[in-house]
Amino acid sequence: MTGGRPLPAWLRAAPNVLSGARALAVPVLFVLAVEEQRTAYTWVLIPALLSDIFDGWIARAFHVETRIGAALDSVADSLMMFVSVFGIWVFHPEVIRDHAWLCGTAVGLWVLEDVLALLRYRRLSSFHTYLSKIVANLLGFFIGWLFLFGFEPWLLYLAAGASIVASLEEIVLLKVLREWRADVRGLWWVLREHRHPDVVVRGSGARRGSRAPRP
Repeated sequence: MTGGRPLPAWLRAAPNVLSGARALAVPVLFVLAVEEQRTAYTWVLIPALLSDIFDGWIARAFHVETRIGAALDSVADSLMMFVSVFGIWVFHPEVIRDHAWLCGTAVGLWVLEDVLALLRYRRLSSFHTYLSKIVANLLGFFIGWLFLFGFEPWLLYLAAGASIVASLEEIVLLKVLREWRADVRGLWWVLREHRHPDVVVRGSGARRGSRAPRP
């Protein structure tokens, strides 16, 4: 509610609509990459990346977080991650070839965390840790800069390095948390909760943030 008045339906639905639109953009981006339509790919990709910022901000700012929203956000983020990597391979293959170990480690750990989450919870995790939110912004900035202005190595090192750390944190969280939980902030907070059960750690099923689509 805002000022004691119920939120309009369109505003309550906006975060899920943005996440859904991002997921729907994935097959479009895939086809554009296969057809090597670089300009069209770029101008579909950039709004899709920006939507990952706005859906989480709207959900948190207006308190419209939901379990479905958290799950949808994670699915959209994972799909965007893979179609973005595919686009980089098609349009900027030198980036991946010249930094194969770094890119392979970052993507490999992302995939591993997804697989382990599916085995553990029968769904993708939606931890949306602080670190994963930072990573999502870094990766989005790196990818957007790459397609608009060109390759900056330091951006890749920063984004991929942070992504590796975030994925490792989430893999540990999978071990620590027996049940699916959204928005847990980070491993430190979860461990503190385990040591001090009277301390409430936010994240029992609400939406959102970004993942390391995150990232």
